[in-house]
Amino acid sequence: MSGKIKTAGKALLVMAVLGVSACDNAIFGGGDDLGGSSANGAFGADGNPLVERSPAYFQQTIGDRVLFEVDQSGLNAEAESILASQASWLVANPDYNATIEGHADEQGTREYNLALGARRANAAREFLISQGVAGNRIRTVSFGKERPLEICSAESCYAKNRRAVTILAAGLTG
Repeated sequence: MSGKIKTAGKALLVMAVLGVSACDNAIFGGGDDLGGSSANGAFGADGNPLVERSPAYFQQTIGDRVLFEVDQSGLNAEAESILASQASWLVANPDYNATIEGHADEQGTREYNLALGARRANAAREFLISQGVAGNRIRTVSFGKERPLEICSAESCYAKNRRAVTILAAGLTG
């Protein structure tokens, strides 16, 4: 019986060592001052909404999207305020580039909504550039009505789908 206990003890020890070695060093103080990084970003700077340099902070505190009125690509005061904050963040964090996705609601043809989404993304891009973000750090793409957040034939859904979303990417050039 003592052989079984020794074997079980060894197995437990091996599992403990493997468990600790699989952990992120940042949890144990081995990471950088931003908390290091982990596979899912939960403990790293990228996934920590409390770290001002993190994309999670950008998304949750600053806001990653602006909304538009029906058939419009012009920016309202709220959109300009959000984009001004995005621009400040991007200027302070030059290691990140942005892709602005333009979206539309389900009303209208596919072609019309692709063009409208492109105009919305470009309006956001031009505003960011006017606030000091280098144009070569921002690209645009339009999804038109192809990627709705809400699916229903009501204004409450349409309003959420008329948007431009800023997506961050780190370590890219030009």
